[in-house]
Amino acid sequence: MKILFIHPNMPGQYRNLCQVAANDPANTVVFLTKPSKVAIPRVHKVEYDVPRTAVASTHRYLIGMENATLQGQEVFRACKKLGEEEGFKPDIVVAHPGWGDCLFLKDLWPDVPLLSFFEFYYRSVGADVGFDPSDMPTLDDKARIRTKNLINLLNLEASDWGVSPTEWQLGLHPEEFQHKITLLHDGIDVDTCRPDPNAQITLPNGKVFRVGDEVVTYIARNFEPYRGLPTFMLAAERILKERPNCHIIAIGSDGVSYGKAPPKGETYLGNWTKRVKLDESRIHFTGPLPYLELVKAMQVSAAHIYLTYPFVLSWSSMEAMATGCLMIGSDTQPLREVITDGEHGLLVDFFSPEDLARKIGYALDNQEKLRPLRENARQLMLDKYDMKKLLPLHMELIRDVARDGNGRAFQERLQAREAA
Repeated sequence: MKILFIHPNMPGQYRNLCQVAANDPANTVVFLTKPSKVAIPRVHKVEYDVPRTAVASTHRYLIGMENATLQGQEVFRACKKLGEEEGFKPDIVVAHPGWGDCLFLKDLWPDVPLLSFFEFYYRSVGADVGFDPSDMPTLDDKARIRTKNLINLLNLEASDWGVSPTEWQLGLHPEEFQHKITLLHDGIDVDTCRPDPNAQITLPNGKVFRVGDEVVTYIARNFEPYRGLPTFMLAAERILKERPNCHIIAIGSDGVSYGKAPPKGETYLGNWTKRVKLDESRIHFTGPLPYLELVKAMQVSAAHIYLTYPFVLSWSSMEAMATGCLMIGSDTQPLREVITDGEHGLLVDFFSPEDLARKIGYALDNQEKLRPLRENARQLMLDKYDMKKLLPLHMELIRDVARDGNGRAFQERLQAREAA
């Protein structure tokens, strides 16, 4: 089988799936992406570049659509060149279409099935927008958000089948398209992300922590409101004042992945460090860490904070659960799908640093009493989200869609297995 994976930021969601596909000698695997240093064994990487972005005169509602169109054109050209120069025509395209990469593939290959990763459908009510009562959308915002879904709607129409990682994320998509989207998580590496009673981590500043130390962890790709930075910073101030032996490890970058950017020349973290008084000897902003160091931080953690707007669920939250972290999470979707309060962790009010600090203190004072929550969190990852169980299902779906042009047969088998 000839499989073309497409993601502008290789490997995205496809690191493990792409490798599994490539390990089968019966498959030829190509990965189309923007220029990067990433390489996957036995995968032929093809790069494309987008020479320009939307012009200044573009209506602001349509800037995203113009950028997606430009990106889709370059993907179209790269795929056409693949056929003309290398004789490659895939049996199936597996792609994250959110940036416009797949907009024109059905015009080039109308008979090639397209299996898309549907991560998020924008809404002006019921998801991230309007979640913060201090930042309610205007009518202009609502119109812009409706227009922002142009890309999603074109992708939903063109795709032969899709996958979505959580029930809540799937349910955001228009009901008339949900019949061709399978609920199937990417999977968590529960063998790497596992409890280790002998774990220790040496931070970039030389500080060493071991299992049993009073360590609180907080992880976000970028420190920003979408991942609860204001609540975290205010709670951290209180925790460090009340607990002289506590250290906080904050892992992530000082930028923006989601939501609005801060004023020019500023960062959210920089602004918040000026607003709170933190013992800098006991809060450690490490920046991004190599993956195995990230896992070590989770393994030594006595309590792990994960806060999120109703938005896409971070892998790190579930990896933390797989390591047996004592989870302190926001009472928001889709986090409620993986954490039942008092069973897999403790849920807190996203906007309440007092609630967060109180729950952190309770967690640190009751490590043994709350051990079942750690064990339940780990067990849930083993039962429902183990990558070793889910990757074969993804490959089964790929084979079905490549053969049948849809995933209906797979969906029926999956539902039958779950009902058994």
